[in-house]
Amino acid sequence: MASTDWKSDLRQRGYRLTPQRELVLEAVDALEHATPDGILCEVRKTASGINISTVYRTLELLEELGLVNHAHLGHGAPTYHLADRYNHMHLVCRDCDAVTEADVELAAPLRDTLRERFGFETDMKHFAIFGRCKDCAGKSGTGTGAGGRAEA
Repeated sequence: MASTDWKSDLRQRGYRLTPQRELVLEAVDALEHATPDGILCEVRKTASGINISTVYRTLELLEELGLVNHAHLGHGAPTYHLADRYNHMHLVCRDCDAVTEADVELAAPLRDTLRERFGFETDMKHFAIFGRCKDCAGKSGTGTGAGGRAEA
């Protein structure tokens, strides 16, 4: 997404693209799955005066406006990515912490079964499956296969 898109998106909602908002959006875009601390480090490369509370407030506003989304990819802080990349779930390697994006339609059978059996509507934008990536599984000579652990 280009910054001109951000400017028009914000303007349509009655906001303007401040330098802080632009820096946070650029950091989220560059880092893809970034925590607020990671975003702060990226923003401080350009604007050393920005503090963590500014990053949190900006992320909160940008999420309310539908420009960014967050996901919980473990026990730590949420990670943020641009909203135009919304339709994916996250595959998180427990060994190397790599995050792979996968189309949510891969989980459609699970989503449909949860709806049919329990009346449960899943929030796929927060969906993460934990296991081992191909590289880490290959290092030990064992894959996760059918016996691997998955958490949602």
